[in-house]
Amino acid sequence: MKMSDLVAEYIVRLLDETGGNAEIRRNELAGVLGCVPSQINYVITSRFTPEQGYIVESRRGGGGYIRITRVTADRRVAIMHIVNSIGDSISSSAAGIILGNMADQDMIDCHEQALMASAVSDKAYACVPQDLRDTLRASVMKNMLMTVVMLDR
Repeated sequence: MKMSDLVAEYIVRLLDETGGNAEIRRNELAGVLGCVPSQINYVITSRFTPEQGYIVESRRGGGGYIRITRVTADRRVAIMHIVNSIGDSISSSAAGIILGNMADQDMIDCHEQALMASAVSDKAYACVPQDLRDTLRASVMKNMLMTVVMLDR
């Protein structure tokens, strides 16, 4: 297992134990896990993002900390947050990551994930000019997610 996976697993376990809200001292955590502090930063910035359902606050200095909060919102609110974070374009890999995170957090089921992943895959856009694919993919993904929200009523 990679060090970044170990760091992420440790933080998720800490969040689970503390009810979804944890304060981390970067240097202390790096010492416990046997890695460099920059590895902690990398994991937090890449795996604990708003799109993945987390709020990260940091305070620098001697008494500094990183506070990670798992956002708990109902499915509709969480999906709308994701729709708003997509923007005007999205790559196939980014769309796949978002859908995977949504399935992991039980916002969508495995069937919804598979169908949406198929609809936003590079294969689905093979006949679309390269410079338009990510824009079209974002539009399709947002429309699918909005349909999920509308069906939840």
